[in-house]
Formats: sequence, C-alpha cells, structure tokens
Amino acid sequence: MVQEKTAPPPGAPPAASREDAPGGPRWRDPLGRTAAVAAGGLLLFLAFPPLGFWFLAPLGAALVIRAVHGARPRRAAWLGFAGGLAFLGPGLHWVTPIGVDAWLGLIALESLFYAAWAAGTALVVRLPLWPLWSAALWVAMEWARGTFPFGGFPWARVAFSQGGSVFTPYAALGGAPLVSFAVVLCGGLLALASLRAPGPPGRRDRAGAPPAVPAAAPAPVPPAERLPVRSSARSAALPIALPIALPLAGALAVPAAAFAVPRPGDEGRSVTVGVIQGNVPGRGMTPLGDEPAVVLRNHTGKLHEMARAVREGAMARPDVVVLPENSTDIDPYRSETARAEIDAAVRDVGVPVLVGAVVGVGEKHRATRSLVWDPVTGPGAYYDKQKLVPFGEFTPMQDLVLALFERAGLVGKQSVPGTRDGDLRLGPVTVGAVNCYEVAFDGVVRGTVRTGASPLVVQTNNATYALTGLPAQQLAMSRLRAVEHNRAVVTAAITGISASVTPEGEVVWRTRELVQDMAVLKIPVRTRETVATRVGALPEWALILVGTAALAAVPVLRRRVPARPVTRSGDQQVGDV
Repeated sequence: MVQEKTAPPPGAPPAASREDAPGGPRWRDPLGRTAAVAAGGLLLFLAFPPLGFWFLAPLGAALVIRAVHGARPRRAAWLGFAGGLAFLGPGLHWVTPIGVDAWLGLIALESLFYAAWAAGTALVVRLPLWPLWSAALWVAMEWARGTFPFGGFPWARVAFSQGGSVFTPYAALGGAPLVSFAVVLCGGLLALASLRAPGPPGRRDRAGAPPAVPAAAPAPVPPAERLPVRSSARSAALPIALPIALPLAGALAVPAAAFAVPRPGDEGRSVTVGVIQGNVPGRGMTPLGDEPAVVLRNHTGKLHEMARAVREGAMARPDVVVLPENSTDIDPYRSETARAEIDAAVRDVGVPVLVGAVVGVGEKHRATRSLVWDPVTGPGAYYDKQKLVPFGEFTPMQDLVLALFERAGLVGKQSVPGTRDGDLRLGPVTVGAVNCYEVAFDGVVRGTVRTGASPLVVQTNNATYALTGLPAQQLAMSRLRAVEHNRAVVTAAITGISASVTPEGEVVWRTRELVQDMAVLKIPVRTRETVATRVGALPEWALILVGTAALAAVPVLRRRVPARPVTRSGDQQVGDV
C-alpha cells in the first residue's frame, strides 16, 4: 500500500532536508562551499611562519568545518581535498627547489588526509557536541600524516603555527596534538556559532521560497490579550542569542584555559654555549658547491675566529660550542686532512664541540651524525639521526624511483637510521641532540628529553631551502618543543636560521640567512619534566580514540534514534545542529 503525500497548506514554508545546512544558498552551492574551504585553507597557511598570523588558524579551521557541515561524505571529501591544496600549496612551496613536480606530488598526497578528515567530519557533525569530535578527528588525521607513508611527513601540523600564541601553553600539558586539538576545537565552536546565527531578513524569499499566501484573515485578538511589541521582540531574541552566545563563549574559553596549564619554573642553572653558522657556497640542489672542503673551512674558520675573540676579550668564553648539521662536507673518519683541520680548530677554542657530519657506514651506506669532539681526546660519543628524509636521505621503492626520476640519484649512498636517543655528554652538561627533520616528530624529541638531557640542540641543514618558508617554520617547531618539554633549545643552522629559544618559547637570539655568524649565549639548564613529557603520547591516543568512537557512533545512533523533524525558526534551522 502506497501512502500518498499530503500537500502542505497554502503559505507553508517548504520542508528543509538534512542536507539543507543553515546559512543560505551560498553554503549549499558547491562553488560556494569550495570557495569557503579554499579561503579556510589559505587562512591556515597565513597562520604559519614566516607570516605567522597565528590567530587566523582558528578562523581558517572554522571556515573549513563550516563548508563541510551539512555536505554528504563524498562531497565533503572533495572539499577537504580542496582545502588541503589551498593550505599546503603555499605552505609547502619551499619544496619547489627540488622540483615543481615534487611539490605538486607532495601536496596532492598530503591533501588526501584532509579529504579523509572532511568525510569523517561530515558524519560526526550529526552528533551532539560535534565540535569536540571533529577536532579529535583532526588530531587523528595529523597522526596519520606523521606516520604514513615512508615514515610520515608531520610538517605543517596546526600546532606548529602556534609557536608563540595563546594556545602554546597547551603544549606543556599534552604536546603538539593537544595544541592542534585546541585550535581546531576553537574553530569548530566558531563554526557552530555561525550555524546558529540568524540570517538577514527576507533571505528565504531570495533563496526561491514562494511568498506566503494567507489562507484566511486572522481572528481578531482582544485588547486584553495583546502583548507589547517591545516585549515580544525581546522574548523572541532570547532563544536566538543564547544558542549563539554559548559556542562563542566556548571559543573564548578554550585559549583562556591555556593560562591555567602548570609549567615548571627556573632552576637557577645555566651553560654558556657558542653557536656557529658557517654558510655554504652553493644553492638549491647543490648547496655544498662543487669544490670540496669549502663548507668544512667555513666552519673551522669561524671556530678559530671565535677562539681569537675569546682571547681578546671580545666574547665570553663558552663552555661548549655547537656546529650545524653538515658542518663538514668531508668525512672526518675517512679523511686525515678533515680530521686534522677539525682537531686544530677545536683545540684552538679549547672546549668540547658538537660537530655535524655525514659519515660512511660500510661501503654502501651513511649516517647523519652529531659527533662530540673533545679538544684533548678528539672524536668520541655520537648520535645518529633516527628519522630520515624520504627521497632526501633514503629512497623508498629504490629500483622504481631511480628508474623514473634521474634526480633521485642525487641522494647517493642510502642513509641508515640511528637506534638510540640523542643524549650526549658535552662538557659540563648532557645535551639532547636532535637533527633537523626530527624536530617535527614528537617521539624523537620526547625520547631524548626523557633521558634528562638539557638543553636541546637542534643541528640543521636547510641550505637547499634557504630564503623559503622552511627555516622559519622549523624555528616555530623549536619554540613549541621548548614549551612542551621545559627545555631551552639551541638551533645551529648551516645557512640560517640559527637561534636560541628559552623554555618559555621566546626567541632571544637569531641569525639572518645566507650569512656567516656566531654568538656566545647563556642558556638556562632545566631538568624538571612537564606533564606532556611524563604522559607522552597518551593525550594523542585518547583524542584519536574519542574521534574514532564518535565516528563509529554515527550509524548506531542513526539506527536507534528516529529522525527529528526539521523546522525553521526565522532563518535558523532547528533540530539538527
């Protein structure tokens, strides 16, 4: 038996569907949604260094979530992909020195993760408290990006736009994942507020709804039952204002609550660290130049210069000195000349020096090494980089990639990862060595800090990407790590940006790029752990579990709960937000 549909009475508004998100036709139109999600992606990019408008990150997340809300999962996936392209296209433009094709391939691959997040968000927004679930899914998405494929690529996580913002203290509580969660949650609450906001008068008529036709004249109301117009307007405004005020208050409370995060204080200890930036002769894909040993001489020459400045009283005497990753372009284990030149410079400065070198491991492999060089005993303890750059330090699917791309051969010998944490005794302190790309990986930094090492020392070689956004983005990561683990961070970069970051995340000294520079700095030494250091990845896994559970709950609730009728109060959709 087929039940006939009853026609609505004359003048009744058309029924709204679950896909009919509030906000007018611009949010239902595919082009309007795409424009909104692209604008959101662009705002996320602007939040990152070198521009660093961190306060735009919640607004960008709000636009992306707002565009996805009410869309079917398939369409939402496309929107997420488009938003990922708009965000990562300019955000990862620093990859173009390797090749435009490499840049396009990378952003296309990484945008797939944003597509998956958007499809999941399109489902969980059907649940109560959906800003929480969409933010938890964002954390899951960033975890997946940092894990797959080829060891992951955790660059451009939302947390790394917040190196010095009101959200930064959350790093000391739950690390980078909690910072990302807080920013996206704030954006989700802003999106919810916009969904509850009333639209301009007459919007539905402009959207194409037929004008109301009165079926009959209304019955006269006795004077005693008439309400004053002002009282009626006030009572009508309350149901609208209250639902809007709640998510707006939440959006303000999220960053405000960060100031309550407990953080350890100063311990009254310090170490004097010399930092050297020697620069390189080349650019782009050949930054070390064609003539061997130029990079080695640049850095040993600055060591001799520092030693002279100390003897003349122009500089304080350092306790230790830190050179960048690749500060020698000649393997000191295999070249007596390189070994003698480094040894002479270290003896001249008279204190232990942390040297960055690429050294041979057997005949077919190599390692990126942080090597302690003592002025008396020479080379000693070392740390080998654990997280290697795909297609830069090793080649995944080597036979296929080498057959397709001639540039892949520039990798040369394949690097092998280290197997231990980066705690190295250097003079009066045990420093925590972190090599370049590794600063983006939570586990590597956390493992080194848990050894008790302090301060952190980030040796980096950004020469291929000089004057792009990468050096500034990497410095922002160091700022977040400083707060996350209550550690000062000393960054020694071969071409810049070398810097000193306090445990509070403040940059107190930094260099320009593509210049030689050096400094002797007083660095605080702290060993107390933050909550984030102690609990490790637990907050991240808890948020991933919450997001996954919310996603699993969608079909269960749809089976158990009958669909509520969707009505409209003025221009506001009621019943599904």
